Amino acid sequence: MARIVLKNVRKSYGAVEVIKGIDLDIRRGEFMVFVGPSGCGKSTLLRLISGLEQITGGDMLFDDQVVNNLIPSKRGIAMVFQSYALYPHMTVYDNMAFGMKLAKAGADDIKTRVTKAAHLLQIEHLLQRLPKQLSGGQRQRVAIGRAIVRDPRVFLFDEPLSNLDAALRVQTRLEIAKLHHSMSDVTMIYVTHDQVEAMTLADRIAVLRDGKVEQVGTPAELYERPNSLFVAGFIGSPKMNFMTGAFAAAQECATLGIRSEHIEVATDGSGLWLGEVVHAEDLGSDNYLFVEAGTDEPLIVRQEGKLKVALGARVGLTPKPGQIHRFDAAGAPIR
Repeated sequence: MARIVLKNVRKSYGAVEVIKGIDLDIRRGEFMVFVGPSGCGKSTLLRLISGLEQITGGDMLFDDQVVNNLIPSKRGIAMVFQSYALYPHMTVYDNMAFGMKLAKAGADDIKTRVTKAAHLLQIEHLLQRLPKQLSGGQRQRVAIGRAIVRDPRVFLFDEPLSNLDAALRVQTRLEIAKLHHSMSDVTMIYVTHDQVEAMTLADRIAVLRDGKVEQVGTPAELYERPNSLFVAGFIGSPKMNFMTGAFAAAQECATLGIRSEHIEVATDGSGLWLGEVVHAEDLGSDNYLFVEAGTDEPLIVRQEGKLKVALGARVGLTPKPGQIHRFDAAGAPIR
């Protein structure tokens, strides 16, 4: 495993600065997830760590060794790409063994490692197939297996599930979680835009915004104690409800935030806020009510079970005690 430390790391393409001075400490053996909106720099940051891109300022250290000018093959990393990047003319076995063959590993060692990785990922029965004979989920597992056999210090994942359908994403996400538990001595860094992937896989999450780290913390810390209006709105699905104007002024803040599951609904119209149900989504175990209460956007209210509220109904809404988030005009939390 490796501890990775970034000290004021920057990356520019000509006059355009993409990574704007990032300080980050990724602990040995942890699963770190980078999230953020499109264009925030998360994939660029991953490529800087891999060595596929050179940093233009600052220092990057692997186990206290500066690796600014170290080529990818010398960093002890293995990368899993969104596009699988399998050789179409090679069998699964040969795809997984290819890197070891280039490194002049012995045939017995190659066979042992490939067989072990295939067993871990439950793809032993696929070793003699070509990539075109595999499903998307199977191809991604082969790509992960190819990384495993290299016995890396660091695993890098660049949106590996984005090409899969919903069911395969769930299945492959489980495989990656199991991989992390079974390879606890390997540091893993994972880039995604998917909230569920980030919240379920990560030991810690780094939220990026415009080339900078906005907040780093466990999923629970980011969800329950966001340190900015941006993080509060980005982490969580559905996103946090925000209220401004008189709603916020009543709580002595510029913006009032509350999660959908922290609002109580009263069908008799009693409550702190009153509104009209303009839309409802029944997801089986939960219902989401969209309530127009005079806010900038309808408030989203999550209700467990089968509470049925008719469209157009007037309802009262009350925040649960201690669950309101207050932010000042600059977007900083008011504790």
